[in-house]
Amino acid sequence: MNSQRGIIGCLLLACTLQISAQVKTYKYRIGLRDKVETTYTLSNPSAYLSERALERRMKQGLSVDSTDLPVCRSYVDALAGKGARPISESKWNNTVVVQVSDTSIIDRIALLPFVRTIRKVWTSPDSIPARNADRKKEVTNKVKKGDNYYGDAWRQIAVHQGDSLHAAGFRGKGMQIAVIDAGFYNADEISVFKGMDLLGTRDFVNPRSDIYAENYHGMKVLSCLAANRPHVLVGTAPEAAYWLLRSEDDDTEQLVEEDYWAEALEFADSVGVDVVNTSLGYYEFDDKAMNYRYRDLDGHCSLMSHSASLAADKGLVVVCSAGNSGRGAWKKITPPADAEHVITVGAVNRELVNADFSSVGNTIDGRVKPDVMAVGVYAAVAGTDGTVSHANGTSFASPIFCGLVACFWQACPWLTAKQVIKAVRNAGDRKEYPDNIFGYGIPDIWKAYQTALKKKP
Repeated sequence: MNSQRGIIGCLLLACTLQISAQVKTYKYRIGLRDKVETTYTLSNPSAYLSERALERRMKQGLSVDSTDLPVCRSYVDALAGKGARPISESKWNNTVVVQVSDTSIIDRIALLPFVRTIRKVWTSPDSIPARNADRKKEVTNKVKKGDNYYGDAWRQIAVHQGDSLHAAGFRGKGMQIAVIDAGFYNADEISVFKGMDLLGTRDFVNPRSDIYAENYHGMKVLSCLAANRPHVLVGTAPEAAYWLLRSEDDDTEQLVEEDYWAEALEFADSVGVDVVNTSLGYYEFDDKAMNYRYRDLDGHCSLMSHSASLAADKGLVVVCSAGNSGRGAWKKITPPADAEHVITVGAVNRELVNADFSSVGNTIDGRVKPDVMAVGVYAAVAGTDGTVSHANGTSFASPIFCGLVACFWQACPWLTAKQVIKAVRNAGDRKEYPDNIFGYGIPDIWKAYQTALKKKP
């Protein structure tokens, strides 16, 4: 989660029970050759896309294509027939992830005529920490009201003139935002979320989990967007509606998390989400052979980046964190921050000086990254006990700006996803001379709105 190892050391309890894995299991990503046996058609997209998703595309002049067709059910059934358990699918990538305990099953799967590629993406860990059954007892919701309407979040909003956009009535109403993250610890008990318009939750790592008992990272990210307690903590899109989606498995760091993320993004598309925030990034894994190299930062080598690169063509705007590797040996942005047609956000402090941990660009094919910068040092967030806390990381710069993107699009509904991305870049204070540290700079979202109004069709 934008550190060298996801969220390193983000354990829910200092002393957790360990559940031993009884049988070693493995997950493999199966790449399929085609979709010729699909029972779905391009002429009837309502069978796999919601009415809201189709309306979003129609408004932007975007058509449904073969990548939108679900994975062939007959192929999935054939994989299961060989003894594998299908656990995840990506229609955009035409892949299926299966779990096995007997690897000879994979040898038999390799002989199937519709199988194109096979890659191991997960090995079961020796143990998994137990979740905190008493998590709700941590919540006190003890807060103090301040003079400023936004509470201590005022600065991270004002640097982009986001308060001006809010004052004009654009606070995210009617927009849908999906937050794809690691878990939303105690978000169901914390008072700053009590007025949040929650559309639903989904866990792509473990569908049987309690998403509010998983990692706290997503809860803090969510508070940058959705908090709505005046004079305590108000986020950048307090009136938007939210989907909370978990794709990060904090117990290990393995490639399968990209498959979970791709499935989460496709779900967000299918239900009609407008904007997606993801404060996740990967370049180093438990199995070092899976690590990415600089040459892989082309927007497509990573499955996650490839999926993100397709989102704008589906009518979604993806906002993602640049990564927190600036101080380390890697230094560069972490996938999916290298994706095409996304808004990659780096971090500055409240004085608008770049954070030394903020990952830098550019991509291997020469695209400017990060795209923009937002406050990611001492950012105001909700604490796990319901108080107001502070956190560092591009993980928080991303949602702070993502909420303003949603408000901007609410104000300018005639824009397409790609036009929104372009408008944001053009509103940066370094747009004339972008670089690999600040990108296009710190955007003035009110300026972007005023400019868009002048060009309104």
